Amino acid sequence: MKYSDLLNITQEYGNPVYVYDAEKIISQFNRLTNAFKTVKKLKLNYAAKALSNLTILRLMNNLGSGLDTVSIQEVKLGLLAGFKPESIIYTPNGVSLEEIEEAAALGVRINIDNLSILEQFGSKHPDIPVCVRINPHVMAGGNSNISVGHIDSKFGVSIHQIPHLLRIVELTKMTINGIHMHTGSDILDIDVFLYASEILFETAKNFKELEFIDFGSGFKVPYKDGDIETNIEELGEKLSKRFNEFCKEYGRELTLAFEPGKFLVSEAGYFLAKVNVVKQTTSTVFASVDSGFNHLIRPMLYGANHQIINISNPKGRERYYSVVGYICETDTFANNRRINEISEGDILCFKNAGAYCFTMASNYNSRYRPAEVLWHKGQPVLIRERETFDDLIKNQIDVKDLFEAKNQKAAVK
Repeated sequence: MKYSDLLNITQEYGNPVYVYDAEKIISQFNRLTNAFKTVKKLKLNYAAKALSNLTILRLMNNLGSGLDTVSIQEVKLGLLAGFKPESIIYTPNGVSLEEIEEAAALGVRINIDNLSILEQFGSKHPDIPVCVRINPHVMAGGNSNISVGHIDSKFGVSIHQIPHLLRIVELTKMTINGIHMHTGSDILDIDVFLYASEILFETAKNFKELEFIDFGSGFKVPYKDGDIETNIEELGEKLSKRFNEFCKEYGRELTLAFEPGKFLVSEAGYFLAKVNVVKQTTSTVFASVDSGFNHLIRPMLYGANHQIINISNPKGRERYYSVVGYICETDTFANNRRINEISEGDILCFKNAGAYCFTMASNYNSRYRPAEVLWHKGQPVLIRERETFDDLIKNQIDVKDLFEAKNQKAAVK
């Protein structure tokens, strides 16, 4: 997309606004598919939590993707977007047995990550096959906040608990149709990921009725110029070879599954915000925008580095700015960042805003969540309207009489 296209979108739909490039999503999907082209059965299950807009889900379904969901609400969104139940895998964490049963009743694939629920579900529903999430105790991700394969993680059944898991399966007579792991986001070391995969292969040998092995995701994408990223082609070549070997050992072709989220949508996303104030203090120049961590929390929550470009003055002289928001609390997007000279009214573009950005937005400070636009075949398409005051109070109950009665009594006295 051109900067002029982004500026035109702010003119048409206002700001702040999220914009997603459909062609980038498609190219990332094709890149990942091609990396594993030597595997006979490959299934990419898009992680809905990354960006759950219905139109984005429909795009993924149109590409032939399955859907990875973590809540009953995401399951229902997937069904509404046209996914077949069997193309949806439900991988919750810490939810009730009742929610899992509700998902199972909708016909989606079930992935269970703890022994307690596994035993309860298997005892009540032995005829419903389930996948089991394994914790390999391997961290392949670079950020401790988003690595979930370590030994103290709340996710997954420990590999040291496999004997207990097998006892539950034997006693309940349930069927395990899949084995799953997710080591965390920002995979940097392919060899470490392959080591974790070997643990998963070894675990899979304990189950004779598998249909698929799910290797999670967490592929790192570049967030700035020169940034490192997961070498998908190298991973595809090495893991495909080992997976095909395992299928021969196992005795039949299994499906190799992934659940990419960030890899598919992160680089496709742009967040556009207008500069309200340029403020000089004794040591810092602040550029304050009409947004805050209510719209884009990743920099404050994870220390994420989103490249910021002044698309109103992309060739201007670079100066140092700290970009901050309008929330009545510290909400810093970037400290002392070199950005083309900023004037009040300029539009700043935050890159890599497709994954875990709008989905984490809130109404903090009673601010409205922004609009979302899909750039499709050279044209902008509005896929979520900007919130209004009516949206803000929609589910609130204004019990006026509760206090009016008390005020009337006080007046009488």
